[in-house]
Amino acid sequence: MKETRIVIPGGAGLVGQNLVARLKAQGYNNLIVLDKFRANLDILRKTHPDVTAVYADLAEPGGWEQHFESADVVVMLQAQIGAPTLEPFIRNNITATRHVLAAIKQYKVPYTVHISSSVVNSVAKDFYTDTKREQEEIVVASGIECVVLRPTLMFGWFDRKHLGWLSRFMHRVPVFPIPGSGKYMRQPLYVGDFCNVIISCIDSRIKGAAYNISGLEQVDYIDIIRQIKRATRARCAIIKIPYGLFDALLRIYALFDKNPPFTADQLKALTAGDEFEVIDWPGIFQIRPTPFAKAMDETFNDPTYSHIALEF
Repeated sequence: MKETRIVIPGGAGLVGQNLVARLKAQGYNNLIVLDKFRANLDILRKTHPDVTAVYADLAEPGGWEQHFESADVVVMLQAQIGAPTLEPFIRNNITATRHVLAAIKQYKVPYTVHISSSVVNSVAKDFYTDTKREQEEIVVASGIECVVLRPTLMFGWFDRKHLGWLSRFMHRVPVFPIPGSGKYMRQPLYVGDFCNVIISCIDSRIKGAAYNISGLEQVDYIDIIRQIKRATRARCAIIKIPYGLFDALLRIYALFDKNPPFTADQLKALTAGDEFEVIDWPGIFQIRPTPFAKAMDETFNDPTYSHIALEF
């Protein structure tokens, strides 16, 4: 089973880098990662030189399709998470998905794990949410043998955005701003636990359903920031600023950075008040979940991976 040929489109990002590390730890040794982010592919190659890491723009037809030949499993991770305009979301969440599905069908890959997102059930409406909903609909309608996983906001090793970026920012500034009250409930999911869910799917070949994989602990945004400060031993002061001012600062920042780490749309999603379904995914997938505080310590203090940050 450990010779299982696993193709991971979009595998140089947060989930992919963690998944490769955990697959290898469990003995899987036939892994192919396809991604168009050269810097993060280079990180993967340096960290795991035995993994086949291929530059591929999945939104364009090309030789990358041949890597699906004889594949046993595809884990679909390709996604556009943040951008100020719609076009990158269409290109990477819709067009690339259609091309990957075509390759799966062409080479008759027997099983696929599609990584959707909890935002498909969100009250938010933005480029990411809209295209992720459409992406999942396309995958389900394709007729391939697959399971759909919908994770909430994730954190863990290699985090280039979200909590990882916040931790690095925290060490660069004397004051860390919090929008409004900071009492915005989140259900953060440890990417290590999520990768174990993916591996459980690969082992069991569970299919024909979509599963909401939410963080089991409800944590306010401001308490997440406090946990980051504790785990990283940052010295900055945490202060609250009015929501409107925070939003304005993000919009001004976006004028000077074409790929900002945190956007006004993401701020709106943060404060939307979503509460995602919590199912017994530890029981369904036979996973022992990691407590939030322990997961934060592993994220920022692991001797092998904590010092590695991806680019964005």
